[in-house]
Amino acid sequence: MDLSKRQQQIIAIVKEAGPITGEQIAERLNLTRATLRPDLAILTMVGFLDARPRVGYFYTGKTGSEIITEKLMKYKVDTFQSMPIVVKEDDSAYDAISAMFLSDVGTLFAVDQDSNLVGVVSRKDLLRASIGNQVLQEIPVHIIMTRMPNVAVCYPDELLVEAANRLIEKQIDSLPVIERSSEAGAKVVGRITKTTITKAFVELARNELM
Repeated sequence: MDLSKRQQQIIAIVKEAGPITGEQIAERLNLTRATLRPDLAILTMVGFLDARPRVGYFYTGKTGSEIITEKLMKYKVDTFQSMPIVVKEDDSAYDAISAMFLSDVGTLFAVDQDSNLVGVVSRKDLLRASIGNQVLQEIPVHIIMTRMPNVAVCYPDELLVEAANRLIEKQIDSLPVIERSSEAGAKVVGRITKTTITKAFVELARNELM
């Protein structure tokens, strides 16, 4: 975030004399404590300053990039995951194409009768199935899908940045979010996409600009 001239002055004062009270900072700037209150609140909330009761403000020593990174590393998958778009493994390729079109997604998660993840179906999979004289209504999804365990996944309690890195490494558009160590199988509880990651960065940027 871009700091105002007064906010930069406050940081300089706290660096030099901290810990220092709000009243003492106000005196140095020839301003009232009430006038400084919004600036002190912003600098503390963002992470440039910290405050201790009956002690005062002190400089954290963190740069702007360090503060942003610190906040980003607190983002978890379950905060940003969206609803999974699934098909049954016995559904036809035609049904999968219809579901993909109606939901406007590039990947479908295939599940068994108990709603456990068994594979993923991509646009490329469906395009390959469409080539030739095959009847799409007669081709089951499990014939063309990528099967578990050859599917990249993520977990609700995982860091969002780790999921983003997996998307990049695997060069894929989305990840199924599954429950950890479920004895009943890999229950799909959400999805993380490239759009999800973009929204997270936009939210982070908005928070930094507030």
